[in-house]
Amino acid sequence: MKNDFVLTLIHRPEMAPEYAQKLTQAGKVDSLGEESLLDESLSIFLFQQGCAHENGLKTTIEMTYASLFNDAIVELAKRHHEEYGDEIALTLLGLPCPQFEEKYKTKDFCIWMFSDEDKKAIVDDCFGLFYEKFGFYPASTGSYYLDAFTINYIKEKYPSVVCAVATCFEEGVKAYHTTNNSWYTFMDGGPWAPWIPSKINSAMPAENKEEDSGIVAIPHLSRDVMACFDGNGSNFGTHPQNVLRGMIYDGQEIPYFYNLVDMFRHQAKYNDGHAYNMMFVGPGWLNKLGRWECPYPFLKKSYEDALGYYGKLKKEGKLIDMTMEEYAHYYRKEHPDYKTPEVALWKDILYGSDKQYFWYYDPYMRACLDFNQGGAIIDLRNYAAKLDIPVGIGTGNAYNASYPYLIQANYRAGYFTHYAGQGTLKSCLVKYKEEVVDLALERTMAKYSKEGEDIVLTTKPFEVVFSDGALKMQSRFIFEKGTGRIRFEREILENPKGLEVTIEDYIVACYGKEEYSLDMTGISLGIQGEDPIEIPYLYKYRHIEKDSGVAYAKVPQIDSLVEVGGEGTKARIEEGIAFSPMFRLSAKKSMKEGRMASWLKLRRGN
Repeated sequence: MKNDFVLTLIHRPEMAPEYAQKLTQAGKVDSLGEESLLDESLSIFLFQQGCAHENGLKTTIEMTYASLFNDAIVELAKRHHEEYGDEIALTLLGLPCPQFEEKYKTKDFCIWMFSDEDKKAIVDDCFGLFYEKFGFYPASTGSYYLDAFTINYIKEKYPSVVCAVATCFEEGVKAYHTTNNSWYTFMDGGPWAPWIPSKINSAMPAENKEEDSGIVAIPHLSRDVMACFDGNGSNFGTHPQNVLRGMIYDGQEIPYFYNLVDMFRHQAKYNDGHAYNMMFVGPGWLNKLGRWECPYPFLKKSYEDALGYYGKLKKEGKLIDMTMEEYAHYYRKEHPDYKTPEVALWKDILYGSDKQYFWYYDPYMRACLDFNQGGAIIDLRNYAAKLDIPVGIGTGNAYNASYPYLIQANYRAGYFTHYAGQGTLKSCLVKYKEEVVDLALERTMAKYSKEGEDIVLTTKPFEVVFSDGALKMQSRFIFEKGTGRIRFEREILENPKGLEVTIEDYIVACYGKEEYSLDMTGISLGIQGEDPIEIPYLYKYRHIEKDSGVAYAKVPQIDSLVEVGGEGTKARIEEGIAFSPMFRLSAKKSMKEGRMASWLKLRRGN
């Protein structure tokens, strides 16, 4: 079996590094164009490039707008392209500089937040200046986030572009709070690994050739997909200075960084022999003033150690370094099927616990299962809804590029709620007489396998204890390829007391992008079947159960239809209240032995 681990190493020569804005405001330098800043930034960029080349690694040099005005950087990029095979690309980060601020009369710097007309003007300006300096248009570009409008415009106007940095996994509310509510980059709900963005919404993978935007997208950083979901993702990535910011080091060693790289290598086992890692560090992170309470020598050593590890893996034949353009062609060749999912079976490498997440995305959904909670779904996004979410000045949505959730256990609680409410979760209840056990309380671990083209996660057996006896059970989660459907199998392995139990697979969901509840008016709940019924959501805590059928919820606010059904199961819908603004759908069945099968399916609402 193939076992490729690909690294894309990106450097950007920032002539106005991100920390420089504060230096000018504090009066330590007069302007972003001051010679001392340019000299320091250039020397750090040269150090980064030298460190890569010493370790036998090629880079992608993402030229910023500001750097295109510096002839020394332009000539350096040309030389490194010829000597080392480095790619010369263009990033839409690094816009702030005297020339940009004078031309556009703004302090804004995030390309997706500009108006559509300004986006086009800035793209044309950057690409035109790049062509003027190099005599060709770039094959790669990027930003913290690139919205579909910008990607579509770039691909139409500059078809040479085949790759882009297009999102930063799990930024948003957590990062916002960590920065004292001052970092307005909201982009939850996108992929953590490479994907082909849809023309409709860049956060979701294209379903077919018609939706294909024409580029391969990569994340801004390779994140720890457990730690950054639970906490601030800016501390947990294959960016050694991020690791220092999170204070995850021992003396001046960074073992966590190596473990994180190795965890990404391990993902090839679950993705047909493909694993990917990217590292993207601008000079500002290595400035001579120090950063994150770390002096410059430690910043420098952490960078040397990180690239030294990548270089060691390459020498051992365990890593392939590719430029962004090279990786785009590789990805297209190795992923000819749009519907092949990307998955990550992730262990806790930060604290060393037995906690385990399983992440999944395809053109129909993104989901995260937590096996510390029995395999409960703690994050769910409906890509099948194909939501077109314009972002930028003039759209009515100036900055929030997040893809809405149906379940987000950190923003809208999960199993553990403070009072008489319910949190968003997809889990299962086992009931015996008046006793109820939620499998979200059953800690277990899962094993990955495939059945045909479907991906299967099978838990270790676990015990469900009642006062009159105990059951030994096991869960299986089957992701049915190309359907937007997950099948859940709950099997009773042992029942020595012959207890008759009711198994109820349920989902509690709502919709949103942040923590605060939104108006549920307009949602409708129903049961399909011989005697169908549908009710509007009125916050009246109504419950309806039928002996058969499929429970569903229509959520027009995010154009979503959520369905829960099963084999020989009863169907149940529950309406929430204002204090607990959720809806609940479930399939249930009474049994003493055997297996209960149910499913969850996501569709477009219309």
